[in-house]
Amino acid sequence: MERVAIIGLGLIGTSIGLGLREWAAREKKRDNQDRLYVVGFDSDLAQQQLAKKMKAVDDTAWDLPGAVRDADVVIVATPVGAIPDVFRTMGDHLKHGSVVTDVCSTKGKVMDWARDLLPTTTSFIGGHPMAGKTQSTEAAEATLFKGATWCICPSVRAPESAVQTVIGLVAALEADSQFIDPYEHDGFVGGVSHLPFVLSSALVNTVSAGPGWRDMKLLSASGFRDTSRLAGGGVDMHRDICLTNTDSIVRWLDEFATNLQGFREALTGPEDDRPAALNAFFTKARDARADWATAERNIGQLAQDTEGELSRNAIAGQFGQMLFGGIARRRRPDDLVKKEEKKPERADRK
Repeated sequence: MERVAIIGLGLIGTSIGLGLREWAAREKKRDNQDRLYVVGFDSDLAQQQLAKKMKAVDDTAWDLPGAVRDADVVIVATPVGAIPDVFRTMGDHLKHGSVVTDVCSTKGKVMDWARDLLPTTTSFIGGHPMAGKTQSTEAAEATLFKGATWCICPSVRAPESAVQTVIGLVAALEADSQFIDPYEHDGFVGGVSHLPFVLSSALVNTVSAGPGWRDMKLLSASGFRDTSRLAGGGVDMHRDICLTNTDSIVRWLDEFATNLQGFREALTGPEDDRPAALNAFFTKARDARADWATAERNIGQLAQDTEGELSRNAIAGQFGQMLFGGIARRRRPDDLVKKEEKKPERADRK
């Protein structure tokens, strides 16, 4: 039976515990063998107690060294800013031959810290599940990672057995492993994960600073709600991500500023040119999002959780061009002629 230690029992850490214990329970029904013993630790005692109450862990530890001392696998699910202290504290207490992985949103800095701070007798495999919520630990669930992409970044000295251990952990949580270079990872998520929460926060800061905010709040609806949702995320988490992926975020901010300036020029350009320029801007975005929303991970399986969008009647026009090549909007010339010929008859009957 393998001993797994989860360090950090927030939403992600608790969901991992729930998922692993559920997997172990299913496996036990097959051959009556115990696969895992999950120990949790969090610097916040209340978090520990909540995770144990939710049955996300078999037991908790009083301190970090005690949690990792006999662990075969250690999963670090703390904010990225806490990683150096966590690695320093647990380094001398890790079991010889153990595997350490993490779930942080940035990978370059974490891989460097692991190389410099963890002992050579343990193997580090960087990880990042592309899943989560803005809610707190109470919203943790065993299926949080089901169907999600789980980025894996092995250290150069990690043996194949350690890599396979993390792949097995990801499979137990029903996620899909994807190997990626840590710095390539940071560049990609800087655009699709980190830039969005920066823009969401900037939107809220912008409109809430206006003198009419008190009345504007009553006028806001789904558009503001959906776009501002990410601004409700953890402040410490967002800060640490920005501090450990600065170059990538700055590059994406520059790209966004250029795009926004282009829209401003389209909006304020010659009056006769504005309709075409605005159409081009919004059409390009609409089609790119349609391409994203309909992308398949496997045949018949959408990569994104967009089934609900695709089932709505209102989305038919948005995806018509992408899915059906515009058939839904095309009319044969003879159909149009017949339609025009029928109009006078209707008028006469009135």
